[in-house]
Amino acid sequence: MDKKQVAEYFDNMADVWDINMIKIQPKIDEILDRAGVTEGKYVLDVACGTGVLISDYVKRKVSKCVAIDISDKMIEKAKSKFSQYENVEFLCGDAEVFDFKDKFDCIVIYNAFPHFVDRDKLFKNLSKCLKPDGRITVAHGMGREALLKHHSGSAKNVSTVLPEIEEMTDLMSDYFDVDVSISTDDIYIASAKKCQDSI
Repeated sequence: MDKKQVAEYFDNMADVWDINMIKIQPKIDEILDRAGVTEGKYVLDVACGTGVLISDYVKRKVSKCVAIDISDKMIEKAKSKFSQYENVEFLCGDAEVFDFKDKFDCIVIYNAFPHFVDRDKLFKNLSKCLKPDGRITVAHGMGREALLKHHSGSAKNVSTVLPEIEEMTDLMSDYFDVDVSISTDDIYIASAKKCQDSI
């Protein structure tokens, strides 16, 4: 798996992505509650796709949302859907290396983690743009086993295995203090604050 391959895959999927999207609102609400997304927060949506969570951020009255994706077609689609919101900014780029100019209260990686090539590089880079009291959340709206089956189809060449929740905690622990780790048949959430010694 390489980044060009990932970008091309999602470019090709952009036009049909929303048609195939299953969004279960109670799961989204739990994820965003755990992620600390509340009124006035500055949110970074990593691998935003066509903007599946943008309406939820707006509903929660965040101060601003920056949404980034490696696929320019996904970003184009998201912009076309949400251009009316002045407090939503879209970026096409690689979150593993992107030089974010701002510091965020909340960083959310939703339904996307298996598509990142270098997980340590991702967490290291995101730790730099998280506020000292900020929170980063990796989440999926389905359980790990269901996701493995889901990714065994057309996305198998652009996906890695979602780690067991204990492994995810270990991956994040160099940069963050994980205080939420949930892995059930229906949902997966790992959420953390910035390590005090990295502030």
